[in-house]
Amino acid sequence: MEYAIEIENLTKRFDNFIAVNNVNFKVKKGDVFGFLGPNGSGKTTVIRMLMGLISPTSGTGKVLGYDISKESEKIRSKIGYMSQKFSLYDDLTVDENLDFYAGVYCVPKDKINKKKKEILEMADLVGKEDMITSNLSGGWKQRLALGCSIIHEPDILLLDEPTGGVDPIARRQFWDVIYDLSKKGVTILVTTHYMDEAEHCNSIGFLYYGNILSLDTPNCMKEKIIDGDIVEIKSSNTLKSIELLKLKNTVRDASVYGAGIHVMTEPNTDLNELKECLIQNHIQVISIKKVKPSLEDVFVFLVEKENRK
Repeated sequence: MEYAIEIENLTKRFDNFIAVNNVNFKVKKGDVFGFLGPNGSGKTTVIRMLMGLISPTSGTGKVLGYDISKESEKIRSKIGYMSQKFSLYDDLTVDENLDFYAGVYCVPKDKINKKKKEILEMADLVGKEDMITSNLSGGWKQRLALGCSIIHEPDILLLDEPTGGVDPIARRQFWDVIYDLSKKGVTILVTTHYMDEAEHCNSIGFLYYGNILSLDTPNCMKEKIIDGDIVEIKSSNTLKSIELLKLKNTVRDASVYGAGIHVMTEPNTDLNELKECLIQNHIQVISIKKVKPSLEDVFVFLVEKENRK
């Protein structure tokens, strides 16, 4: 079986509200698949259907060959789940949380101590076993929650915005662990709204209000989707520059990007024309150049295209 997850025409309605609309995707075994999209786009609803916590309105899905509508118990025994809230008990110690989840996942008693030792080392929590979980930093809580979700050695790991509220260093360390799990054959589906995290995935799906706008590898998305140019501009007045550039017929969109501006233009737009527009309005142009699209540029392009329908 090449694919760990296979979804076809998956739809979920809540009365008249369509939370997930005719979604299709497949995830190869051992891959890291990312769902990228804003809050409320349907990412968590997809995960809940994969786990069998809610039933699809229509469509089909298989996880490790098991039907998500009929064999949810078999699926749940083979997956690990981690949410943004970490699913930890704050009034328990680190060791007690691990014991609790070992019991929930029916880890054999002769394996519990070995697994706990591995997780404590992975999470850099050796020597902190007796600490109350509420006293841990965000990064330590995050790694402990991940450890609790994999204590039973699942084949698939579902991560629902797992890096919210932690610092950049903790996020980077977390992704190092994710890569290690993927190399060991664990299939990972992660939802996020961080563009830089999506870069870490083998493939990603842009989900926007229940619809998949695009499904591909990060590199292919950046190379193929936008049919215009991306121009990076740094000027003496960023906000005023954006206002002026948006008035140009050759400019599709302009937005803040880092310390400058990313301008989405028609193909082969003359950079001198953009530069003169700003100079004539007494704005100093520090630098202007064409650049390769970022995932953020791709997402903005897809959203604008979707909103024009």
